[in-house]
Order: sequence, then structure tokens, then C-alpha cells
Amino acid sequence: MEASYNLLLYSLIVIAAVLAVVMVYLILLVRTVSKELSRTPETDLIEAEYQNQPLLNRLLSLHPLSHEKKLVMEHSFDGIAELDNPTPPWFNFLFYGTIAFGFVYMFFFHLVGDGNIQESEYKAEVAQAEIVRAEYMKKFANSINEDNVTALTEPKALAEGKVVYDKYCVACHGTLGEGKVGPNLTDVYWLHGNTVKNIFHTITEGVPQKGMISWKKQLNPLQIQQVTSYIMTLQGTNPPNPKEPQGEAIN
Repeated sequence: MEASYNLLLYSLIVIAAVLAVVMVYLILLVRTVSKELSRTPETDLIEAEYQNQPLLNRLLSLHPLSHEKKLVMEHSFDGIAELDNPTPPWFNFLFYGTIAFGFVYMFFFHLVGDGNIQESEYKAEVAQAEIVRAEYMKKFANSINEDNVTALTEPKALAEGKVVYDKYCVACHGTLGEGKVGPNLTDVYWLHGNTVKNIFHTITEGVPQKGMISWKKQLNPLQIQQVTSYIMTLQGTNPPNPKEPQGEAIN
């Protein structure tokens, strides 16, 4: 897709460049032919006087003051006459300069460089936003504690909680929470409570007498909140081969 886009853009630039060259050639040709057809002894004299001016005057396309009456156009208004002066060179310089700049810009930014400039800018801004978000979440994560923790319900948060569970909890509690060395997390029986604060506290501090370590050094409070919320979604899932109930039934 990108190769086709670049090929099309390159073709358009080549066509535009050819048309620009042809247009300039035709303009110069018309001016030359028109000048030759309009040549008279008087115009030859004017041209000679023009060429005898200082170099700066010729570069700026300035006519000598002696030509003023010869440059007066036929129409006038309220005694005000208009001289047939050429377009100022500075204006032509700016005009043709913008055309040249356009070709240079298209070549360097769309052919040699990255053609999807807006898309690249968007990706760069998104990447920067993710860095800012990560810094914010790092600060936010440390503000979560057992007193203010709440159960998360957003799919993204639960998915991140599952990642933590699959990495750290599967060995003891099973892939589906059915229980192995650790207790079954899908039934109504709990050893240390089933509220979000109970589970958050258990994961944070661990249960050393039962062989469960404290995870507060390996996981930040936000990760513990996420995995806690994920564990709460396992309630009532009835996985195959569940471990026998442990603790008290809590409905």
C-alpha cells in the first residue's frame, strides 16, 4: 500500500514538473515571439536605452525615466494614467520560489522521507502520551492501599490482572483458580475473607504460616489491585477438578 502511494506521488510530481517546464517554455516562447513581432525602430531604441542602464536597474527591471511617456497605457481615469511596468522582480522571486519549495518539500518529505507525515506525528504523540501515562500510573499505583482499594471492572484492568495471575499465581492456585497447593479460588469457601480488601491484604502481606509469601516487593499496589479484581471474577466459574473446600463458606 505504501509502495503504491509513493509510486503514485512520484508520478504526479514528475508530471507536475514536466508541465511546469513546458509552461515556462511556452511563456518564454510567447514573449519572444511577441517581442519580435512588435519590434520597431522605436522599440529598438527603448531596448538599447534599457540595456545601457546600471546593472542594478536592469536586475530590478526598472526603466529609465525617459521611457515614462512611452510606457503610458491608453486608458486613464480622472487624469491618472497607468504605466505598463513589468511585475516587480521580488514578487516573481517569491512566486517561483514557492513553486520550487513545493517540489523540494514533496521530494524530501513524501519520497525520500516518510510519506505518512500525519500518521507518524500521531504515533509519536501516542508514544509520548504512553510515557506520560506510565509515569502517572506509577505514581497512582503507590497511592493504592488496603483502606481505599476497590474492585476494578474495566476489561483492560482485568486483562492485566490475568497476566499477573498467570505469571505468579498459577503454580499454587491452578490455571483456572481450581486450586493446587493453594486453596480453590472459585468456590464460596475462604480462609481469609472474600472482599476486595481481604484479598488485597492477603496478597500484599502473604500468609507465611501457610507457605504463601508476601507479594508487595514483587508487585506494586496497582498490580495487586488488578490481580485481586481478576480473582474475584473467578467466583462460581466451576472449573474441572476443583480442590476440596477450605475455610468458611461466605455467600
